[in-house]
Amino acid sequence: MYPIVETSKEKMEKAIAYLKDELNTVRTGMANPNMLDKVEVEYYGSPTPLNQIASISVQEGRTLVIKPYDPSSLKDIEKACNTADLGIAPNNDGSVIRLSVPQLTGETRKEMTKKVGKMAEEAKVKIRNVRRDANTAIKNDKTMDEDVQKDAEKEIQKLTDDYIKQIDGLADKKSEEVLKV
Repeated sequence: MYPIVETSKEKMEKAIAYLKDELNTVRTGMANPNMLDKVEVEYYGSPTPLNQIASISVQEGRTLVIKPYDPSSLKDIEKACNTADLGIAPNNDGSVIRLSVPQLTGETRKEMTKKVGKMAEEAKVKIRNVRRDANTAIKNDKTMDEDVQKDAEKEIQKLTDDYIKQIDGLADKKSEEVLKV
């Protein structure tokens, strides 16, 4: 395999990994600690990921319980949850914060599937950009003869098709999860 193909494959893998992380943050109707991965808390003057300053657990399938390691950060965590646009109001009882994940309405489910589709499309664009960059690099490589260039371009296209299929599969699976009542 050609070095440019290997490099492209690594970049495409990173795009898939990023998509998986993004899809984990989409609300499905069940409580999932990954929903809070993007929440950052202003902690001693610097933005800190929530999961670094508190433990997050699921209670009874529908409730996320956030227990800060430092009880003085409870108000900051509550504020961060409010500003994170989770669509869930935090409930502070003085020692922990509870987030009750409501059942998704039909309209919310449609919105979430649109969000999933948008994430998938962004990932596809990243994959296509990797393909474009690889093809440009192959064309500009004067050490390769024409046949080798064509072979490398075919391999890049095959990789692109495979990763686009993976993205479609991940998006379909997540949309199915969101639509399941």
